[in-house]
Amino acid sequence: RSCSPGRARRMNASRRACLVARFGDIYAQERLDAETLLRTYISDTEMVQRIIYIAALESFHAAKMAYRQFKIRVRETLSLGHSGPESLEDAVLDYILRHEDLYDVQASVNEVIRSMNISPKISFPPEIDFIVISTLIRALCHVAFSMQTLVPPLDVAIGTDGELFSETKYHRSIDSDFTAALVAYHVWPALMENDVVIVKGEAVTKR
Repeated sequence: RSCSPGRARRMNASRRACLVARFGDIYAQERLDAETLLRTYISDTEMVQRIIYIAALESFHAAKMAYRQFKIRVRETLSLGHSGPESLEDAVLDYILRHEDLYDVQASVNEVIRSMNISPKISFPPEIDFIVISTLIRALCHVAFSMQTLVPPLDVAIGTDGELFSETKYHRSIDSDFTAALVAYHVWPALMENDVVIVKGEAVTKR
């Protein structure tokens, strides 16, 4: 029996281009909107940018977990009656693409906010909730979930404070010390494909 590649794989390049562009749009639009909103509650610019960075990392983590669970359920269901011509893996991918609207993005948003509430790196005035930046979190969860349907999937790099600044991975923020070798904190994560940077993130370097 000849095996035809699934629709998901055939459309992979165009979907990848759209999702990479969407990630850039979120950086340019939703991130800045969230920053403006947070500044009404927090005067510390570093804390505002740290909050947004953690939100991005947590959104990708929550969306990847949701995707894995969704994929397991779909594979279990389709394996009962699958006969081809495409492989079961391709059939699973095609099904997920056709039914991406079944992704419970609100559950992921809630998970991200829960994780942010216990993060030791960020703090928020007790009378305010991280839900104020849920528009950004929702957009990130959506794009992160869709990026898991790519072959290979895309992910964000997890940076650590004090790491050596990498020109290939980050742009320096405008308020950086451009002679400093170490990252003080991160503003936005780099987008990766198989450990290769495809979109640079942003970091602040200071002595």
